[in-house]
Amino acid sequence: MTGNVSRPQQPKGAGNGRRLERSGEDFDIIIGFLGFWAVVLLAVTVWMEVTAQPALGWALGLLATLAAIFGMVRLRRRLPARK
Repeated sequence: MTGNVSRPQQPKGAGNGRRLERSGEDFDIIIGFLGFWAVVLLAVTVWMEVTAQPALGWALGLLATLAAIFGMVRLRRRLPARK
């Protein structure tokens, strides 16, 4: 045998709705993950500022995380809403 297993063929585009829904859920998970780290970086940045330690690196990390969240939210809007 050649190993070619016959499976029922799905028409093109079948299952795309589930793929888009799953993709939206993946975006939600990533946004939540980035949001958690944004809160952590905010707390560290504030602590470093209050204790008069250099906080520029932490603040730049926070800025990058917030920019990533903004970009992910903009991309997420293009996908269908969760059910």
